[in-house]
Amino acid sequence: MKKKLAIIGAGIAGLTLANLIKKNSDFEFMLYEKQESLSLDEGYGIQLSPNCIKLLNLIGFGKINNDEIFHPKGVDFLNIKNKKICDLDLTQFNTKECKYTTLHRSTLIEFLKDDVYTQHLRFGKKIKEVSELKGKVLIKFDDNTNDLVDLVVGADGIFSNTRSFFEKKKNEPKFKKAIAIRTILKSKSEINIDDEKISLMLGKNCHLVFYPVNKDKEINLVCIIRDKKYEPENVKSLIEKVVSQNSNLETAFKGDLKSWPLYFTPKIIPSTNNKVFYIGDAFNGFLPTLAQGAGQSIESAYEFFNLIKNDKTDIHNTYFKERSKRAKLVRKRANLNFVAFHFSSSIMQAIRNFFMKFLVKRKSFISSYLGTIYRN
Repeated sequence: MKKKLAIIGAGIAGLTLANLIKKNSDFEFMLYEKQESLSLDEGYGIQLSPNCIKLLNLIGFGKINNDEIFHPKGVDFLNIKNKKICDLDLTQFNTKECKYTTLHRSTLIEFLKDDVYTQHLRFGKKIKEVSELKGKVLIKFDDNTNDLVDLVVGADGIFSNTRSFFEKKKNEPKFKKAIAIRTILKSKSEINIDDEKISLMLGKNCHLVFYPVNKDKEINLVCIIRDKKYEPENVKSLIEKVVSQNSNLETAFKGDLKSWPLYFTPKIIPSTNNKVFYIGDAFNGFLPTLAQGAGQSIESAYEFFNLIKNDKTDIHNTYFKERSKRAKLVRKRANLNFVAFHFSSSIMQAIRNFFMKFLVKRKSFISSYLGTIYRN
């Protein structure tokens, strides 16, 4: 008998899993989203490493319109005054079919939703109650509908509501005392960055990431600023702290600005129910300093799918063990980057820059530090 799955959350993780199931298995499934529509925010750029493109190619990503994506050649590491520290060649991680890719988040969501939107996606579905019935999980929604399934997959983000129904032990996300601000550049003439690359600009208690998201070379900007609390009305004062370090950056913040506080998951805690699994940020929320949020959502969806497709024994423990190992590696790198990117001392900045110039030339280091992430 076919297994039936309920996937909770129609973000990148949930949609990726839905596509993998639909195109590569005969499992029954339904994707439930609490919002009334999908979030298609054009201003939100994402980065995908070659190994993630390899997984997306399993569900037809190779057919996407090339005008809607970009393959940056490398990363320029710059100080806040826009002086180059060193650079990294990203093409060393590429293959012919799988290249480091940047794009709008909405472009990926549009691609992922196409084959599941009509038959397998239900909006406005908020869980009201869960229980077990005859060895299965009965999910009741607040619109008085229900579903009886073999497995439940929580893919509803770092503040996962699914966890609150199945887990007694809390794993509340913690505020990292940092704020993210993003926009699409109106002009890059005064900033003087290479629009063929990702530009990573490191300042005092802040860093900025610029990268093209399509063939038109629209430049996505994300700025991370350390601050003890998040107050949306004070975002302008945070920007002033960045601009005071380089007045040319003032033009970068002229567009439509969005801001949000940075949270991370302090611990990786297993599901206590062998019928319930977590993928994406619901499993573990990362800091964005390794640009692996979307990538790990895709990876975790594939890892889970691969286990159920091959009908592996002890799927519950195997998935947690493999995903935890991967998540810990990524989290360690992201946390290290977060510290290194935000030194406030000019002496520490100089020491960091010296070691960066040395390390990017060492193939063994790059292979270990990034190759294990990008080529897995």
